[in-house]
Amino acid sequence: MTRIGFAYNQKPDPVAAHDAAELARADEEPPSSGSALATLRAPANAISDDEFAEWDSPATIDAVAHALSRCGNVIRLEATDDFPQRLRDTRPDIVFNIAEGLRGPNRESHVPAICEFYGVPYTGSDPFTLALCLDKARTKEVLRARGVPTADWTLVRSRNDLRALTASTPALPLFAKPVHEGSSKGITERNYIASANAIEPVVLDLLERYEQPVIVERFLTGAEFTCGVLGNGASARVLPIVGINFGSLPEGALPIYGYEAKWLWDRPEAPLDIFSCPARIPESLRAGIEDVVLRAYDVLGCRDWSRIDVRLDAAGLPNIVEVNPLPGILPDAAENSCLPKAARAAGIDYDALIVACLRAGAERQEVSLDGSRS
Repeated sequence: MTRIGFAYNQKPDPVAAHDAAELARADEEPPSSGSALATLRAPANAISDDEFAEWDSPATIDAVAHALSRCGNVIRLEATDDFPQRLRDTRPDIVFNIAEGLRGPNRESHVPAICEFYGVPYTGSDPFTLALCLDKARTKEVLRARGVPTADWTLVRSRNDLRALTASTPALPLFAKPVHEGSSKGITERNYIASANAIEPVVLDLLERYEQPVIVERFLTGAEFTCGVLGNGASARVLPIVGINFGSLPEGALPIYGYEAKWLWDRPEAPLDIFSCPARIPESLRAGIEDVVLRAYDVLGCRDWSRIDVRLDAAGLPNIVEVNPLPGILPDAAENSCLPKAARAAGIDYDALIVACLRAGAERQEVSLDGSRS
């Protein structure tokens, strides 16, 4: 039977994570504390930090393991500090990777790099693509160089960069976010910059809070969409497009699908009606979105699957916002998880989605599943 390694990072117990965050950052505010709406809707026991937003819950990990078990014997390999030794000891035939990593701007590339070092096949994008896509500025540079539309931006690394930005009187509105984060970490309503006077305090706060450069980009005022992609090369396809319904946000909220909308306002007991899938859009727009999405997928070297966010500019043209080669995959259909929702709209259930990614990776590397050539 095929031995399938399963690499992941599991969210810590909420109480323990809260205590650790309090000890490490006793004098800091929670990242969404600047939003009155977030305070209004945040649950009383919410972790007051977004440090573990990228990691997966035990429920998601169990669901993925169950799906993988259809194709072989699953070996759980949590991506902790002893991962390299456990990978070497177990030597799976292929690793199914959803590990977001522990530390550093290249953290998402650690597991696949270790797999490559030991010669173990793995699913998903390679270390270079994962590191590239976690750097929002470098991603935009590559997209722009290859003619894939994306909003204008400036990277602020220091106070000198910030002074140069404010002196340039950039067109407003703007939106600022940490350059090396995912899962909407550091992306809240207060990052929206509507006036020149707001640029400095917003950007300085992010520089100090996340200790990394800040990307400041022109805020695209049109509709937003997210697109799941499955497959490789000419067979890569865009799943039914997910439209973002900003009208479902609390009254007065900005049209931003960020940390508040994902983790605070969207609760199991009161879910937001935030997604429409398939998006109700004209065929011409659907074709235009799919075109830029597949171009971005190819240019950035994505493999097997990804989730790509798109927003329309003032002229109604689709622009790439972000590319996530390690997409969120919450298993509960009642939860707002874009890739599984798009897959279900295409007639692909959760287990089949996981297996589709596994098979795409196995076929690329000629790994047999279930005793037969994939």
